[in-house]
Amino acid sequence: MNSSSFNLAEIQRLINEVKQFLSVTLSIANAHTVEFYTHDVWRQFVCVAPEEVLSAVSSFRDHQGETQHNGKDQTQTTYGFCNDTKRLIDTRELLQAAQAHSLPGLGVCLTRDGLLQALRENQSDRGALPVDLGAELEPDEFMNSKKSHEVQFMSEVVGSLAQHCGVKQVIDVGSGKGYLSSFLSLRYGLQVYGIDSSITNTHGAQERNRKLKKFSRAYQKHSKAVRAQGEELGVGRTGMNRGEDFEEKVVSQKEEEERVPSPTVTSSSDISPVVERLSDMEPSFLSVLSVDVIPPAAPRVPPSQLSAAERERRKTENLERKEQNRSTAAAVFSPLTSYVTAETELREIIAELEDAVMVGLHTCGDLAPSMLRMFVAKPELASVCSVGCCYHLLSEEFDPARQECVCGVFGFPMSQHLRAHSGFCGRNARMSACLALERVSHGQGIQMESLFYRAVLHVILRDQYGSFKSEKRVGNVYSKAKSFVDYVRRALSKLELDESKLSDDLIQGYHDAHRPRMDEMYAFNMLKVTLAPSIEGLILLDRLCYLKEQEEVRFSALVQLFDPVLSPRCYGVVGMKERRDR
Repeated sequence: MNSSSFNLAEIQRLINEVKQFLSVTLSIANAHTVEFYTHDVWRQFVCVAPEEVLSAVSSFRDHQGETQHNGKDQTQTTYGFCNDTKRLIDTRELLQAAQAHSLPGLGVCLTRDGLLQALRENQSDRGALPVDLGAELEPDEFMNSKKSHEVQFMSEVVGSLAQHCGVKQVIDVGSGKGYLSSFLSLRYGLQVYGIDSSITNTHGAQERNRKLKKFSRAYQKHSKAVRAQGEELGVGRTGMNRGEDFEEKVVSQKEEEERVPSPTVTSSSDISPVVERLSDMEPSFLSVLSVDVIPPAAPRVPPSQLSAAERERRKTENLERKEQNRSTAAAVFSPLTSYVTAETELREIIAELEDAVMVGLHTCGDLAPSMLRMFVAKPELASVCSVGCCYHLLSEEFDPARQECVCGVFGFPMSQHLRAHSGFCGRNARMSACLALERVSHGQGIQMESLFYRAVLHVILRDQYGSFKSEKRVGNVYSKAKSFVDYVRRALSKLELDESKLSDDLIQGYHDAHRPRMDEMYAFNMLKVTLAPSIEGLILLDRLCYLKEQEEVRFSALVQLFDPVLSPRCYGVVGMKERRDR
């Protein structure tokens, strides 16, 4: 498989472009919403009315891709900011620049289908992945729709990576409740080791694993029955034969789906005795099963009445079934509890470790970069697919306000290129990178009232208690409060401040005085949302650049794995090494 169309020099150039854009705009992303009124943030950074910003954002959504100018002298601004005052004076110019410096605007990402197609084109001599025809798991019955989307889409990529690299083991880092691990083992027959630092998650995954083993036998019976029915209808094998064209496989599967009736979930009164014997399994698994899923039991015939040929046939079937059960047991994943860093010795955790694919679905903070460093350092890791999240938990080497890194290895930047330029974002900017532009663009707006309450509380703390900051966090007081007055009293109590010195009228007066300026906060947060993709882009380009810098990594790319509306952290960092002789 050829390397990504973007080489190291081109990735470095894109990093420089995004870094230059953020050097002008990052001040907005790093402004803390809590200090919005105490530091008069709007007037500090913006020189236009909030209505103008909101109008420009709304108009830009409706006319994305169109280049429009508002008549201002572009030589006086940089990305919409006045060169003299450093305040925003041209919102549209900023929006256009932000779009151009996002990952979609840079055109640097592979599509998920593009990656899968490239992997399939290069695996014709390596056998075929076992593809299951047991119907797609219903999102609202096995897991929520977001998780189902992520697990199903990512598992196909991971399964293809394992097939392409010729490995049978997967290491799922930060495996949580084991959804991805379970799916990979069940659908692709892979030996999956799910590593999570939370013993609670591990115990939950073990229990789910126990139930999954019981479910797998019935599930495989259904798959076998569907395949047999397909063969009777002249469909042929469902797996991809060596050298078989991928497009032909898609067509044949589509035809088979049209010919074979899909299993339907029946009411509880229609459940067969076979299903009743599985009643201690999770409802999410039972919902996949039905009378149509499990073949009815044949009438029992005494062995003495069977012919010699029939006895031999049943003996052969029993032996095959035992072997199948052994294979199924081997495929179900193994949950393990361990705290993973870049220095973790995998063989100390996994005694049976062979060459494997390492995966991480929404690994928080420094765990994502630790995965990539481990992939580079461990020869037994043939491939990696990492989807990070929680950028605000990343440790930054060159952030002036940084806190000490516990493990001594910082999560950002990773690449030698960005480290040589002392690149940093700042915690508030990394927090902004977690905002979901696509969701906001589709009407899932920001919860402004809670932010407004917190900012006005900060004014009260300044005026009444001489305090700008507190060592204690207010936390999620807003969700319990019945009004602004109730919110302030709950917050003061949590901060261990004397709330009796403030009357209800005084507290409400702060609210009423700042309410007319709430549109400023809303417009400012929309600017933060607009900048979020560029900040996330810099973090992910740095990770990609790190892999490009490694000689042993023969392929690396950023891949959009998920629908960003369903799953805002939708980009995966994928890498593969040269195949080792085994």
